[in-house]
Amino acid sequence: MQRFDLAAVPPTPWKNGGGHTRELACWPPGATMDGFEWRVSVATIAAPGPFSAFAGVQRQIMLLDGDGVHLRAKDGSLEHALDQRWQPLAFSGDVAVDCTMLGGTSTDFNLMLRRGRWQGAVEPVREARVPGSTPAGLCMVLSGRWSRGDDTLTQGQGFWWSAAEPGPALAPQVEQGGEAPVLAWVGLTPQA
Repeated sequence: MQRFDLAAVPPTPWKNGGGHTRELACWPPGATMDGFEWRVSVATIAAPGPFSAFAGVQRQIMLLDGDGVHLRAKDGSLEHALDQRWQPLAFSGDVAVDCTMLGGTSTDFNLMLRRGRWQGAVEPVREARVPGSTPAGLCMVLSGRWSRGDDTLTQGQGFWWSAAEPGPALAPQVEQGGEAPVLAWVGLTPQA
């Protein structure tokens, strides 16, 4: 079980200068963009431009904050305004996708899965979950406060794991007048 804080993850600038990515977890550790089996990151999009294509990869993206972006595949397979916070969108990494801005800078949560190796989905959840209850995965606080034993997590903090080792549940802490707790949950299982 690895704990992380998005605020402490260094950004990696994009080659096209249109934004940067903070990698939260990658399997296997240290894998290149051509060699990962699964990868979770948070990206900041500051300018329009093409998304990188990833052959053999299924992608999921979810707006975290900002005005959002409009995604359009050159082959016509995707046309979508990603402008609703915490609404995941799945699409093939094989296709060339162009991104236009719907306003200012946006931040999104990204899951990439190598086809035939892993399966899973990004889910915004509001109820307790058990990190380590799936063969691999990641969870990150989107809003509010969550606790696991004596550990309290706030926005941008979470856990990732690469083996099923269930422990204490991560539970929402509902506070009077506070922000409703929401968690990004990614449970991953290997494909046979």
